[in-house]
Amino acid sequence: MSSGNIAETVESLSKRRKILFGDDFFSENDDLESNEVYIKTRLKNDEAYKKLPKYLIEEQERENGDKGYAGSLLSKFNKEVEVANKKFDKDIIENGDELTVKIIQEIKEEESQDIISRKIGNKEEDLKELVLVPNSKEEHTATTVNTRSIGNTGLPFDDSTTRSNSGSLLFQETQKASNFVKPEWHAPWRLMRVMVGHTGWVRSLAMDPENKWFASGSADRTIKIWDLASSKLKLTLTGHIMAIRGIVVSPRHPYMFSCSEDKTVKCWDLEKNKIIRDYHGHLSSVYTIDIHPSLDIIATGGRDSTVRVWDIRTKLAIHTLTGHDLSVTNVKCQASEPQIVSSSMDSTVRTYDLVAGKTRQVLTHHKKSVRGLVLNEYENTFASASSDNIKQWKFPDCNFLQNFKPKHNAIINTLSLNPSGVMFSGADNGSMCFWDWKTGHKFQELATTKIPGSLESENGIFTSTFDKSGLRL
Repeated sequence: MSSGNIAETVESLSKRRKILFGDDFFSENDDLESNEVYIKTRLKNDEAYKKLPKYLIEEQERENGDKGYAGSLLSKFNKEVEVANKKFDKDIIENGDELTVKIIQEIKEEESQDIISRKIGNKEEDLKELVLVPNSKEEHTATTVNTRSIGNTGLPFDDSTTRSNSGSLLFQETQKASNFVKPEWHAPWRLMRVMVGHTGWVRSLAMDPENKWFASGSADRTIKIWDLASSKLKLTLTGHIMAIRGIVVSPRHPYMFSCSEDKTVKCWDLEKNKIIRDYHGHLSSVYTIDIHPSLDIIATGGRDSTVRVWDIRTKLAIHTLTGHDLSVTNVKCQASEPQIVSSSMDSTVRTYDLVAGKTRQVLTHHKKSVRGLVLNEYENTFASASSDNIKQWKFPDCNFLQNFKPKHNAIINTLSLNPSGVMFSGADNGSMCFWDWKTGHKFQELATTKIPGSLESENGIFTSTFDKSGLRL
């Protein structure tokens, strides 16, 4: 074929592709070998179009008074192909090279075998795929899901191949479908065993970094160490004179830290099983504590509405972070900025600049006290829980991501998260919910098992933690 014929063929092919695939989807410099992309797409959609049940098209036309057409993407595509065929078909096919002819033959053979084995799908499913688009002088534009199904046939469409108005029903439905994220499947959770030993409410839990034991702090003023595998009591530690509200175990030192309503924070040597340091400074009960993952500091918060940052070894207070108007319910530390996050009974969440010792952001989206807070170190996100909702946020600017749905209709006291993306929430009324972190979907809800001899009002859940494997709660 002469260079002049080739140039004309390429130019015709480019024009045709612009009609079929949208504005500038192909460049003017496409060579003839790219015919394969064009031919495969065209033939697949032509064959699928022949499968469309006529009653669906006729029904849609009747509903529109014969003034419109069945506005499926496939129907519109076919009409554009018809127009293109009249102008460019002969030039491309007659002047095409051997590769083009060979591709056509191979695809037709494949399609003829494939079409025989396919059947028309359910009428209701077909009706959902066909949406009436009235004829209009205005040009319409739309974004579609990459694969739309008509009957049992999957039809590939590139987003740039379709046109429809952004206000049309087709656009709205396809947008909803493309934005929907299917929740990941998680195995259901069930109660394995109940451990009894404390004589007061258990308000705090902490897991051993090596996943061999865990500690519990109670209103009975004791800390108990339990074997994780057998659930047997290994040790009871005493030292606080009032209820223990928070415990954390250091991943880098043989230390455990506890805070209490007696206004003190204590450091325990786990090799000697005794107190080696006390941290004084809070003016009232200390409700929460956390340790920084990479620095030798701890952060505490309490009834005096402050968050205090301590040097582990010198026992000195590095910062006293203010801003909350009511009791601080949770404080969390992380290696990336912002390094400290706190929640409060004043219905706000605050983040702090650790170097400057000042507030970075104040989140006021919650309407009631925020009692639950959990960080996701894998995705640089976090969640806060109030009785109005559980909300998810994105670091470092604390942009709102989503609400977890359906709501956990109770006063939520605790949130926990495992590496598999399962979040747990526990509430005052004893209800427990399990959520998919990515989508915010609640996939399981349970109720606390009542212990014989306990009051119904004592059935609430105050604290929770996953083990390091994420398989036990």
